[in-house]
Amino acid sequence: NHLNFLAMFLPKISIPCNDLNITSFIPLLFVFLFLYKVFFNLKPSCKVYLIDFACFKPKKSQQITRENVIALAERSGKFTQESIQFLRKITMLSGIGDSTYVSESLMKDPPDLSLEGARKEAEAAIYGAVDELLAKTRAKVEQIGALIVCCSVFNPVPSPTAMIVNKYKLRHDIKSYNLSGMGCSASMAAIGLAKQLLQVHGNMYAMVVSTEIIGQNAYTGNDVNKLVINCVFRVGGAAILLSNSQSDRLSSKYQLVHTVHTNTASSDTSYSCIFREEDSQGIVGVTVTKSLLVEARKAITAHITTLGKLVLPTSDKILFGLNYLIRKLHLAKSKPYIPDFRRAIDHFFPHVGGSVVINEVERTLKLDVEAPRMTL
Repeated sequence: NHLNFLAMFLPKISIPCNDLNITSFIPLLFVFLFLYKVFFNLKPSCKVYLIDFACFKPKKSQQITRENVIALAERSGKFTQESIQFLRKITMLSGIGDSTYVSESLMKDPPDLSLEGARKEAEAAIYGAVDELLAKTRAKVEQIGALIVCCSVFNPVPSPTAMIVNKYKLRHDIKSYNLSGMGCSASMAAIGLAKQLLQVHGNMYAMVVSTEIIGQNAYTGNDVNKLVINCVFRVGGAAILLSNSQSDRLSSKYQLVHTVHTNTASSDTSYSCIFREEDSQGIVGVTVTKSLLVEARKAITAHITTLGKLVLPTSDKILFGLNYLIRKLHLAKSKPYIPDFRRAIDHFFPHVGGSVVINEVERTLKLDVEAPRMTL
């Protein structure tokens, strides 16, 4: 099809047989190859490649142990003794190690919960990750045609995407999106969005930046359901560069083949299992209910149905389908069939929100969770 298209624009040249000389075709050949390359690169390949990624590493002075996290809470004078005991229990059982980082604003005495402090935290995490990514990939900012930033609870004006566009002077026609309020699923949703953009817009890069800003959103009340967030969130950020250019195929780390997104917000229980609201004293915090793991299990089950169709061997698809029909039609009492995903997938990296979540993924899907445990 590419050859037929180019043939319409190439001049018809007639060369007598007795004058035939291969050197006569060399200039025409160069023109042909040039036009073919231009046309091929401008046409979306529909293949998406992950070029590289970078993680923000805060300053050494921000490093903190679990004991020091508890000490900061005690020093603030905001929490009752019962709340301190709860914070200690969750922090020690969370699976988080002693080499994490905390916001500089929270290390102050008293803690700085201002917008200015949160903005500085955001700039450090976002710019730090993007600087590292651009240095690693040597990408030019004018090549970036799409920008997606995920940050759930920090929503400044101008937006984080505008901060990046202004800082790095990105092109005026960049397609920019700011995802907020989507919690831990935002990064995966952003990758799916980036993939869709790259499949319809030719020859460009898409950059995805993910972070969470905790400085302004640390909970200072004594509702135990809202204290969990104080225990499991730290400072961090990551940036990923994606491309749809065939020329990046060999230099990329991975090809992005499938993205699957399962939305369970139509369920009232799922919708409210993580909820930002005021407590009885009017202090804003994020409530994490006990139904979270139940809803996560349901979401995983729904996700398996979609994912299995894409990656599992035919034999597993048949067994899964038969099991589904038996349970759906109530033909017999049968437990849901959990396919052995290890037959189709080499590496697993489940969500690393906490050891409890990782344990549930391991129990439900029988997956190897060494990687997320070590990351946590």
